[in-house]
Amino acid sequence: PHVAVGALKLVEKVELLLLCWLVLHGTMKNIVDCRDEVLSVGAGGGSKSSTLGYAASSLKLSSRENGKNTEEEVVAVERGGVLRAAELSKVGVVSYDPGYTNTACCTSSITFIDGDRGILRYRGYDISEIAAKCEFLDVAWLLFHGELPTKAQHDSLWTATEMNCVEMTASMHQVRDLVNSLGASGHPMGTLASSVAAWGTVRPKDNPALVGSALYEDASFRSSMLAPILGGFVGLSAMIYRAAHKSGQEAPYENTSLPVSHHTVGGLFLHACGRRGLPISVVRALDVLLILHADHELNCSTATLRQLASSGVDLYSSLSGAVCALYGPLHGGATEAAVKMLQKIGHESNIPAFVARVKRREEKMMGFGHRVYKNYDPRAKLIRGLAHQVLRDLKVQDPLLEVASALEKVALGDEYFAKRQLYPNVDFYSGIIYSAIGFKPEFFPVLFALGRVSGW
Repeated sequence: PHVAVGALKLVEKVELLLLCWLVLHGTMKNIVDCRDEVLSVGAGGGSKSSTLGYAASSLKLSSRENGKNTEEEVVAVERGGVLRAAELSKVGVVSYDPGYTNTACCTSSITFIDGDRGILRYRGYDISEIAAKCEFLDVAWLLFHGELPTKAQHDSLWTATEMNCVEMTASMHQVRDLVNSLGASGHPMGTLASSVAAWGTVRPKDNPALVGSALYEDASFRSSMLAPILGGFVGLSAMIYRAAHKSGQEAPYENTSLPVSHHTVGGLFLHACGRRGLPISVVRALDVLLILHADHELNCSTATLRQLASSGVDLYSSLSGAVCALYGPLHGGATEAAVKMLQKIGHESNIPAFVARVKRREEKMMGFGHRVYKNYDPRAKLIRGLAHQVLRDLKVQDPLLEVASALEKVALGDEYFAKRQLYPNVDFYSGIIYSAIGFKPEFFPVLFALGRVSGW
């Protein structure tokens, strides 16, 4: 009911209470007359199949309303087995898919995943091949342009990325002041989300609201944003690291002393953090982790960014929203949660009791299972090998790696987890590498964001 503030009559109050009841409970029995469920869905052309194949070109839908069958309607199925949801309106049906488990909102040739077989590809390249032969900078170019860069393109992107990293740490005083004011008091992801939004306020020329809504349609503008976003994210993440370690007042990053062997995004970030002198194998391992986190189809944070950008808001606000989505423990925050779980277990001898609590639903086993993968996450296989290599090269004896390996062995051999298709995912071993390099668990999601920004 439409009511004037301060002038509610008794009948209007009753209507408002009924409306509140409807919102809370979803039903007003004997008041609201609801449509019955869809009776049948089958392939067109006379087929009686209940398991629609991709070859079908139409669907037949019939429904019942007020006890009467409606006329059968035929809706078109497009190539690839795609049905446009608007077609369902022909019979007054609305699709309901709260988790987007079987819903597409775009077409993409960027990333391919086959969760049942444990396959992940970027632009057609298998993830294991990409991780073995490419740098993260190459992967960022690949995701954006659809092909790997030439040497000249790689060198040009590197120069621009490094320059933008320097600009962020040396010239963005407003952003740096915000980061330093938050310092070690706030969670690094909260600082990242706030500072990315602040970053946009000092780049008005990149804001469609200020320069025109056609900005995103300009291909040259879109291409020009790759290096500023990559380099700026490197510098910003490094500033957050230094601020969290109470070293935010250090001299701005300078590019003159970066060894040629460290000319990767991983090396640039470590150098900007003040983490110098690490073995080249460790620098390479961080670059590989960035590759493995670069993109993963229409995940939660990517979907958030796309929805925000669809309003025409500037890219930095959209990125800030994506950072917030990534922050959650069911997304990018899972790496932090997995390490804290291993710390809580503490020793191999405590694993049986922990697993028993998991089965009783008293504990959650973080780093296991994935919404997409019903097989071993291909990224987890690569990261497990990296973890052993990094700890060996750093001469670190981390008991968490022993706990993780033992927990994995127990879980993979347990029918409870096998039946539920719960395998280690990308988060399970990542945190062990980050910890060995010297990052605190609270900083892990920032490293995830540093990789995922190329996919965003």
